[in-house]
Amino acid sequence: MEKDLIEYIAKSLVDDPAQVRVSVIEGEKSTILELRVAEADIGKVIGKSGRIAKSIRTVLQAAAARTGKHTTLEILD
Repeated sequence: MEKDLIEYIAKSLVDDPAQVRVSVIEGEKSTILELRVAEADIGKVIGKSGRIAKSIRTVLQAAAARTGKHTTLEILD
């Protein structure tokens, strides 16, 4: 569910939604979501001073609270 949420948010922010990729790394107590976008769109996902990235992470934490697992978002180049 969290993967779909991040994918939806990222695709609505970028100019090239076909380049959005989210991969999931599951651990025992935590989950890491890796977000990849086109190089030209990386600034749109991060935002000025990281505000958009922080907001996406906040929404992700709220969505992941039901599972009881710690969920982290990494935005990769």
